[in-house]
Amino acid sequence: MPTLHVCPLARLHDTVAATGASHVVTLIDAATAVERPASILADRHLFLGVSDIVDPLDGHILPAAEHIEKLLAFVRAWGRESPLVVHCWAGISRSTAAAFIAACALKPEREEDDIARALRQASPIATPNRRLVSVADDILGRRGRMVDAIERIGRGRDAFEGEPFRLALD
Repeated sequence: MPTLHVCPLARLHDTVAATGASHVVTLIDAATAVERPASILADRHLFLGVSDIVDPLDGHILPAAEHIEKLLAFVRAWGRESPLVVHCWAGISRSTAAAFIAACALKPEREEDDIARALRQASPIATPNRRLVSVADDILGRRGRMVDAIERIGRGRDAFEGEPFRLALD
């Protein structure tokens, strides 16, 4: 069964090793150095330099359509023969949003609320970045259903860093 795994930067290498992942998506501030796990080929690592913000802020990169388009192209090209790991700095906001977006894109027949509930069940601290979700909702033509689904699960429990978790696509 194809799976998405979410983790913080500090657990990236361990998560890739434990899951046998073949692909990695990094969503982190553009200036943050990220060492690609040795088992991940360069063309199987997508680095998206975005800040964890929902409104423009001087000195930061607001998630935009170009970032979502790159994410969608990458996850659609993923063969799903082995897991894909998505991470950000803390494994709470940008990475959980990207996993939710990927699941919605790869399983368009699955209801957004079902995916959001699965995300909440997998991670009680997940707080998907609303900007990423909103932009993806527009691009995927979901008519606000992705945004509404994330609103319904609410903010996750406060935490400094997330625990790695799995989100099944089926």
